[in-house]
This record gives sequence, C-alpha cells and structure tokens, in this order.
Amino acid sequence: MAATEQDTARGMFFLGVLETVRTGLGDEAVVTCRGATDERRFVGFFNYPVSSFLKMAQVASRVLAPRWGGADEALRQMGMQATRSFLESAVGRTFLLLAAGDTRKLVSNLPSGYQMAVSYGERSVEWKGESEALFVMRRDFMPAPYHEGVLREVLTMVGARNPRIQGRKLGLLDTEYHITWDLPLALRPPSPAMPWRLFQ
Repeated sequence: MAATEQDTARGMFFLGVLETVRTGLGDEAVVTCRGATDERRFVGFFNYPVSSFLKMAQVASRVLAPRWGGADEALRQMGMQATRSFLESAVGRTFLLLAAGDTRKLVSNLPSGYQMAVSYGERSVEWKGESEALFVMRRDFMPAPYHEGVLREVLTMVGARNPRIQGRKLGLLDTEYHITWDLPLALRPPSPAMPWRLFQ
C-alpha cells in the first residue's frame, strides 16, 4: 500500500522468484506465481512496479514454504537467486570488479549497488569492526529475509569466509542488517602475549 508508481525494481528480481519456484516446484507453480501480477514477461534490467514484485513474492513464499521449511527461508532462497542473476549481468560483473575481491570494499559499495537495482529507498553502511558492519535500509519494501539472502550471496560471491547476515526490523519500511564474516588467518589481530611468570 505504501508503494507508488515510481517505486520500481529490476526484472531480475522477478526472474529470481520465478527461477526459484521453477527449480523447487516446476512450471505449474510458476504459472501460479505469474498470475499474481499483470506482467506477462520480465527482462532483467527493465523496471517493473515493486508492488507487483511483492504480490508475486508473497505467493511464491507461500507455495515454497513446505519445501524450505518456512516462508522466511523461501524468501532467502529467492534473494540468493536474484543476486546470482544480477552478478551474471554486465552491470553485476562491474560491481564485483570494483570490489576487487575485497569484502570490506564490497560492503562499502552496497548502497550504490542497490541504486543500480531499485528506484526507491536510502541505504548506508556503519562500520563496527574490521569485518563487522551495520547496513541500514530506509523506505525499502522487500522483506528482511529476502535481503538476508541477497547479502549472504553477494558476500559469498566476492569470497567472504563464513558470511553471516542478521536482519532486524526498525519500522514499517526500515530495516538494518548486521553483517559479519571471518577474516583470513593472516589478517586476524595477534593474540595478546602470555605474561612471563616468575618462579622462585
């Protein structure tokens, strides 16, 4: 209800939902999901109303819930598939190249990455440590589990070790995501030296 006609998302998000459904349940379920919107065809980098995406994702999460053990995990799987589609595109490959295999740089670039994919919302990164950040989204329509899947997949694709994403709702359209990953062994801070013990 809060979405306007100017609030759009790229077709890759729709295609990610349909591919997740096709892989999990087959073409008949895809037809059911398509029926939730007025759109009959999606092109990866064309823009479509995010309200249509939300209707489709709601139906898809319901039909996929039994396969994935719940609607939240179904949404995560959709987010992961949409991310793979994005990163396989020319724009997505450029996004990865800009990160140059550096997880921290990729996380810093997340706000601009989202600007390539959707027309709405504001996003920011707040660093909490060398491999820990809060990614805050304002006026974003997609459910938190969906973005958990998106973020986990994009960190995995850049080579992050053991990425962990935890979403938390701040308001109707505002969420934050606690992002952490394991540093390579060579970059971990040294353990404090053991004090010498004096013996008499």
